[in-house]
Amino acid sequence: MNIPMAKAKAQLSELVKRAQAGEEIHLTRHGEVVATLSAPVRAGGSKGLLGALKGQIWISDDFDELGPEWDEYIK
Repeated sequence: MNIPMAKAKAQLSELVKRAQAGEEIHLTRHGEVVATLSAPVRAGGSKGLLGALKGQIWISDDFDELGPEWDEYIK
């Protein structure tokens, strides 16, 4: 939902309630989105990103070694 800033000032309380309920509200100025209201991220709501793919990704020991086809570029 897009709403102009001038209108948002008068309806801020209601817009925050709607955002808490899960709606994403885009505040606009001269037709351009300048801010977004959305539900807060709750603690424990997600695992987080660090370590999320542990054990699911494998990187070769020589992943950063270039093959002979690169020799002319690195002289």
